[in-house]
Amino acid sequence: MTTQSSAGSDMRHRITLQQPLLTPDGAGGYARTWQDVADMWAAIAPLAPNRPGLHRETLVDMHVQSHALYRFTLRYYPGITAAMRVLYGARLFNIRAVIDPDETKTTLQLLAEEGVAT
Repeated sequence: MTTQSSAGSDMRHRITLQQPLLTPDGAGGYARTWQDVADMWAAIAPLAPNRPGLHRETLVDMHVQSHALYRFTLRYYPGITAAMRVLYGARLFNIRAVIDPDETKTTLQLLAEEGVAT
């Protein structure tokens, strides 16, 4: 007997979607803050770090920082864009792509990069 896992049963991680808010800083520029948009359940899977383009490292202040990509699978939610980010516990993930895998507006996949402050 084969047991097949559905995306819904794997959505056990509570995440918060956040969108940027730009407010004038009084000096002609803007300060970016983040506003919570929605709390939802998601499945989270790291993408293979040895695949080109899915993992990178940068040198910041003489320290190597790793930037891994993750796939978040969640129920369809309109309005999610690559300008948003995912908050998962104390971890931040910048969304790089929003994909409707079967074009039915049932689920979404967010490809997001951890470890990059924006």
